[in-house]
Amino acid sequence: MINLDRQRVVSSNIGSIGYDAISKILEVEFLTGAIYHYFGVPEQLYVQLMSASSHGTFLSQYIKDSYSYARIL
Repeated sequence: MINLDRQRVVSSNIGSIGYDAISKILEVEFLTGAIYHYFGVPEQLYVQLMSASSHGTFLSQYIKDSYSYARIL
């Protein structure tokens, strides 16, 4: 299990987001406690996610259906 340094975000459904540029893994911790890894996410997309006005909407529109993922917790 990769332990990414997640940053807290203000969101109605996401608690924190982390990213590893070498493995291109995006880690999302939801407020439910579930943690997901999204694979092959470009660093620029992570930067856009972190600056989006709605992290949840951006995740749904540009990442969820475009990249493979796994629930890790």
